[in-house]
Amino acid sequence: MTNKMIFSEIKRKQSFLCIGLDVDMDKIPTHLLSSPSPIFEFNKAIIDSTHSLCIAYKPNIAFYEAYGQEGWKALKYTINYLNNYYPEIFTIADAKRGDIGNTSKMYAKAFFNDLGFDSITVTPYMGNDSIEPFLEFENKHTILLALTSNNGSSDFQSLKFNDLTLYESVLKISRSWKNSDKLMYVVGATKAKHLKNIRKIIPDNFLLIPGIGKQGGSLSEVCENGLNSQVGVIVNSSRDIIYASKGKDFAQKANEKARDLQQEMKKILSLL
Repeated sequence: MTNKMIFSEIKRKQSFLCIGLDVDMDKIPTHLLSSPSPIFEFNKAIIDSTHSLCIAYKPNIAFYEAYGQEGWKALKYTINYLNNYYPEIFTIADAKRGDIGNTSKMYAKAFFNDLGFDSITVTPYMGNDSIEPFLEFENKHTILLALTSNNGSSDFQSLKFNDLTLYESVLKISRSWKNSDKLMYVVGATKAKHLKNIRKIIPDNFLLIPGIGKQGGSLSEVCENGLNSQVGVIVNSSRDIIYASKGKDFAQKANEKARDLQQEMKKILSLL
């Protein structure tokens, strides 16, 4: 999927919402637990209820790995369902991979070729030869961790070297990598005050922005500081939407939560 296609979906749906499919079996409605694949049935219902309101879905891979073979099956069923029924949706494997070149190439094959995701999150700590194998794949995106919203992010990301913070160095250096036009970047919503500076370094790349809602991020602040001429942000919300209810109305309640965010995004887009 190209940036042009993503922007087209943003305009069509008047939304730049991504919904995180972080499925915890302890939190899904109990009536689903007797189905052959409770995780997939939960995801399918959420997707069918919300696909018209969002442009992307982001399964956090750890939530599937935790359930072993059945978790991987559910992940495969989910991505196949999205690709078959909603191919216009941008899919993100939130895997945070990154290793030596040969290993990264195998990760890329697994998520891009076998599973069929449009993109994957990666960690930049090992440098360009750990990331460039992901960037070799046509019409696929690699989403680099830059400035995250967790409490420990300042342990390393904000350290200064030669007048640049580590995250600023990641942004600047990664622009020189081969096929860097396929890069997106993760910036936590709670770090929205840094977005103007980030946009000076990477004015054109899409930003994946988690942390809206329960984590304390502000959508208006993100948009005030982070939008570009092609919108350029994909804002993720997970728990607020998918766990809006534990009853049989969970999918409808998810729709209502997603619609609230989409309507707020529509207002913001109307001002551009």
